[in-house]
Amino acid sequence: MNFDTRVTQLFGIKYPIVQGGLAHLAYADLAAAVSNAGCLGQITAMSLSSPEVLRNEIKKVKSLTNKPFGVNFAIGQQRRPYEEMVQVAIEEKVPAISVTGGNPTRVLEMVRNTDIQTLVLVAAVRQAEKAEELGADAVMVVGQEGGGHIGRSDLGTSVLTPYVVDRVSIPVLSSGGIVDGRGLMASLAYGAEGIEMGTRFIATKECIHAHESYKQAIIDAKDDSTVVIKRSIGAPARALKNEWTNHILEVEEENEGYDSLEHLISGEANKRYIHAGKKDDGFGWAGQGVARIEEVLSVEDCVKKIIDEAQHIRRKWGN
Repeated sequence: MNFDTRVTQLFGIKYPIVQGGLAHLAYADLAAAVSNAGCLGQITAMSLSSPEVLRNEIKKVKSLTNKPFGVNFAIGQQRRPYEEMVQVAIEEKVPAISVTGGNPTRVLEMVRNTDIQTLVLVAAVRQAEKAEELGADAVMVVGQEGGGHIGRSDLGTSVLTPYVVDRVSIPVLSSGGIVDGRGLMASLAYGAEGIEMGTRFIATKECIHAHESYKQAIIDAKDDSTVVIKRSIGAPARALKNEWTNHILEVEEENEGYDSLEHLISGEANKRYIHAGKKDDGFGWAGQGVARIEEVLSVEDCVKKIIDEAQHIRRKWGN
């Protein structure tokens, strides 16, 4: 059975699965492994310190795979220019660029008239329509189930995906709470032509920057093990529940604004948890799909398990 959709055709991949940007985690080893497994792996650009570091990371991916891959630009929370980083991706002729967490206009303008395919992460119908107007080749729709930054509304993936599918003509990928073949097939049933997965790829052997305790926390998580933080500053994001996130929520209840939260929600606090394994001294992003992640696998085995399950469902459906 094949999974040929406009997403696989657009990005030249075997399976309609895109790896999420995964701040401070998505580097060459993971991206190449995902691409080698037949999906679209990605590097997280804005977690890197300079354009030259990004260039080296792109070259490393190219040394590890001859398959298409992408570079993700999470621009919404950045306080530094990203144009030089985008220019490096253009110069290196990366196959794909995705934009998350901010206004994609400038990135899409820079990439226009190149051979680079573009994806934009959206959390609302209007955002999807705007991305199409700006020339995006595909949109990724994230619902409330997703890990990391999500939309300001309470719409779930199962509701938002068909809404967007009905309103745009470009391919739609579904994201948020998807960790297995059932999630893939449900997304296709909603009218999406692929999925984006983040949290599931953290719990893989090739996600070498994720501390083992972070991976174990994902494996141990239940259906109530995540919480949404940062709502009070208009930037809701889903993380694993721990004492640190409990404290964040307590501070948010005081409603004293960003300054009171800055040190709690910083990239450094994130890295203390995900890199150093300091579970009570930071936080780690995760989607609600953690409740269904039961083991750390190689990327190849992870993708195979997803596709095998999806094929089993297709056989049950009789096609």
